[in-house]
Amino acid sequence: MTDRIKIGISSCLLGERVRYDGGHKQDHYLTDTLGRYVEWVPVCPEVECGLPVPREAMRLVGDPDEPRLVTIRTGADHTDGMKAWARKKLDTLEREELCGFIFKSRSPSSGYTGVKVYSSSGVPARKGTGIFAGVFIEQFPLIPVEDEGRLHDPALRENFIERVFVFKRWRDYRSNDGTAGGLVSFHTDIKLLLMSHSQKHYSMLGRMVAGGMKEKKAGLPERYISVLMEGLRLIATAKKNTNVLMHVAGYFKKVLTPDAKAELLQIIESYHKGLIPLIAPLTLINHYVRTYDEPYLKTQYYLNPHPLELMLRNHV
Repeated sequence: MTDRIKIGISSCLLGERVRYDGGHKQDHYLTDTLGRYVEWVPVCPEVECGLPVPREAMRLVGDPDEPRLVTIRTGADHTDGMKAWARKKLDTLEREELCGFIFKSRSPSSGYTGVKVYSSSGVPARKGTGIFAGVFIEQFPLIPVEDEGRLHDPALRENFIERVFVFKRWRDYRSNDGTAGGLVSFHTDIKLLLMSHSQKHYSMLGRMVAGGMKEKKAGLPERYISVLMEGLRLIATAKKNTNVLMHVAGYFKKVLTPDAKAELLQIIESYHKGLIPLIAPLTLINHYVRTYDEPYLKTQYYLNPHPLELMLRNHV
């Protein structure tokens, strides 16, 4: 990938003073670290739909599945205006070819999950999705999305950014190739990564690609990416990763010395026990891939899914 990945983001997370109180919620990991590898596409639904800064605070009320966006003090309802603006905005965002979106957590317009929705009695339940976020997810169900608050969890952060990079690779495949043979190559390179998330989806996609190639089924790429992104949303646990690492270790059983084999297995076991992070066994495995020029492993996304400088696998 030579061009920067485009990710949508709530404007306040970049330090823009667009919040209801005139402030911002800059997230320095996003701006200073991840920002070196992506092109941000900032969006502030409340300001862009015509509301001023500062403005009266709002909240979600009513049915969590169909909440209304109303101001807290005067009760002005901005639901319909927000939705009308959002539909037009999504037409613009579609042309941006986003590979992800980071929403402001707990926001009644932009929160992705767990937003407070107040009942008629004034009791809140964290069951809602912000109005704009809900419209976005409905329009773009495959694009990876997350709340910035949840990205403080190392496992969720690694999962989200990994999905973003996979989706970028998928967009590149569709733009630059798009052939059936290209899909087979894409699937071959994604196998170990998918295995680390879901054996079920790994098997499903294997059958899908094999059957689609044989029968030349229409719509195969669309079905493929839908199942792939569903599988990748599942967290790659230590147990799942250990299974993949042991599978990879098998590629070197004929070339490593007994001592080297024992060292590799010991490092994998230490990772499995939670004594060292995932980056430790992967560093040794990548060394062996280069040393022995293992062709299948050289192209596996699992071994290098995102820039090493992000240090995502140093904490999982």
